[in-house]
Parts: sequence; C-alpha cells; structure tokens
Amino acid sequence: MEMVIKCPACSTELSVDDQAAGSQIKCPDPNCGTLLVVPELSPQSTQSSPPVSTNYSSGSDAELARKIATMYGQMAAEVGKAIVGQKDVIEQLFIAIFARSHCLLEGVPGLAKTYTIKSLSEAMSLSFRRVQFTPDLMPADITGTDVIQQDAEGRRQLVFLRGPIFAQLVLADEINRSPPKTQAALLEAMQEHSVTVGGQTYGLEQPFFVLATQNPVEQEGTYQLPEAQKDRFMFHIKVKYPGKDEEAEIIRRTTGVHNDPIKPVISGDEIIQCQQIVRKVPVPDHVNAYVLDLVRRCRPDDKEALDFVPELISWGPGPRACQQLIMGGKVRAILQGRPNVIPEDIAALAHPVLRHRIVPTFNAEAEGITVDHIIDKVLQAVPQQPTGATL
Repeated sequence: MEMVIKCPACSTELSVDDQAAGSQIKCPDPNCGTLLVVPELSPQSTQSSPPVSTNYSSGSDAELARKIATMYGQMAAEVGKAIVGQKDVIEQLFIAIFARSHCLLEGVPGLAKTYTIKSLSEAMSLSFRRVQFTPDLMPADITGTDVIQQDAEGRRQLVFLRGPIFAQLVLADEINRSPPKTQAALLEAMQEHSVTVGGQTYGLEQPFFVLATQNPVEQEGTYQLPEAQKDRFMFHIKVKYPGKDEEAEIIRRTTGVHNDPIKPVISGDEIIQCQQIVRKVPVPDHVNAYVLDLVRRCRPDDKEALDFVPELISWGPGPRACQQLIMGGKVRAILQGRPNVIPEDIAALAHPVLRHRIVPTFNAEAEGITVDHIIDKVLQAVPQQPTGATL
C-alpha cells in the first residue's frame, strides 16, 4: 500500500510504499535533497475501516438535523462498547465537539477519563495524540521545535519538527501537572487553531479539539489552571463514580473476554459540516433573555445581581459563558430531536458551562458551599422566561 509523505523543508509530496517504513529516502527536489524518514503505519490505522460517508450538505435543515441526531445515536452506541455508563459525560463531549470547542474533564483516578477520550477519537475517525503533562514538560514538547538537519551533501538547515499538538484530537492528560508556561502552549492552538514557532505560523488540521483531564484529589505538586485558560474550555465536566449495576458490568467486561472494536461513524470533514448546520438552529428571544439573566445575575458588581451573589461569588462569568450556553443549547436541541432551543437545554448545561467561570468567595468556601451549590441556587432563583419574552 502506498502512502504520501511531505518534505518538512520544501513541502514536496512524494508517494512511497508502506513497506519502506523506517528507512531513509532523499527528497526528489534537486534544490532540497533533505533526508526523510518514512513513518511507520500503526496497526490501528491499517485495520480500521473508514466511516460510512453521509452527506450533510444537501437536504432541508430539518432533514440534516435528523441525520445528525441519528449519527449521534450511532456514535454513542460505538463509544458504549468501551465505556459503561457516563451518559451525561459522553453527551457533553459530543456537544462540545459539534460546537467547535474544548472540554476539561475532572475526576478521581480510575474513572476512564482518558479511555473515554480515546474511544471518542476512534468513533470519529480523527487523528489522536496524547500528551502526558509532567512538571518538566516544556512548551516545545507540545508545539514542536526547529532542529538543524544535515543532508547527504553536508548542507545544514533548520527544519520544523511538529509536536503532538498537530493532531485533530489532542488529549492533555493531567494538565495541572505542568507549570503555567507549559499550559499556555495550548492557548493559541485552542483559540486560533494555529501554532507559532520561530516567527512562523502553522495551521492545525481541522477539525481540532483539546480535551484535558485533571485529578481533583492529589493537589501536591500541581499547578492550578489560570482563570483565563479555564475560560477557553467550553465545559468543565465532573466525572462521577459509576452506579452499582454499571460497576458490575465494568468488572464483567474488564476481567473476561470482551472484544468489540469501535467502528468509525463520522469523519473530520463531516464533523465540520455538522458544525455549520448547528449554527442554523434558531434560538427564540425568550431563551436568549433567559441566558442573559442567568449569566448577568451571577456577577456581584452587576445591578441585577441576585441578593446572595455578592456574599458567595467574588468573580462572575463573562460574555463567553453566554456564547457557550447558546451554542451548547443549539447542539443539544438537535441531539434531542428538536428544531429549536428551549430553556431546559440551557438549564441542563448550566453546571458544566459555569462551574469553571465562577470564583466563590472566602466565606462561601469556609461554609463548605461549592460552585455547584451556587449554580443550583442561581437556577432556582432565575425564572425561565415565558415564550414571547424579548431581550
């Protein structure tokens, strides 16, 4: 089987046989002559079948929405071959992906956070890279770096070696293990979908997602994510313990013979089409008004703030919270088979959207009041706007 590789120095593409993996070949461009190493194909890439293509660019908006809902059911079923339970976690991951955003997962060790993300990449037929964040990890270990390479004629030149960020789905495992300098290496990639090294900007392959994990229990030797970086994540997802029946099924699967490989359901190009369809979902005025009330009344210095907010919240959510609630509501409406967003969509996503955008006061923490408790109080205090309400 032939594969196409690209010279990092002159961008010349050449076809080579996969049996030459690991060997060195010379760039055919007479003005370049760089020595290239033929990459090896992973067994997974040679065995997995391509996803069945679905046309998401033709048909009415209602038909396209039904196609996305059907595809979501298929994807959830494929991920369910590897992951038992965690329905809300899987749904929120899918919502973030179709909203073109990123997620931060938090949970104690052993809850399959990493395995869930890897299974997700297999169901979507996306290139996947895992970065294990450690205290000595450097930004160049993520983005890549320029190295001096010498060709057969002895000429030396700078060649950019791409880091693991150049994948469509990047798992930043235990992201709070690395110092802020290393964490910040993800900022440009997450916001601009590009990487700048040595004055040169490199675009990332689309679609692009960062899914990060962190452990809430062991805080010794960790570096809390800055508020500005946490705000880049659409959701802060709490991964909880499985139920009793789910845990029994986990034991059965992992200690016996269980071999049910995940099949890809959707490709990267189809995900991009779905992201464009999602933006067409209408949002009624009363839902927009509900989102504004929910977010603005969480700000302690706002004149419309709830009575308990100044006492419990020292810093409230910014405008990005409104954007993410609306985008998440649009995706959830489609996945639920509805033609438009309703207030229940917003309320269902309030916790993952707001929990990392609200900073509690010292008094709240001293009394044992968590951010989730504060969000519960806000949802109870802010009434859902009736149909026909305007901004």
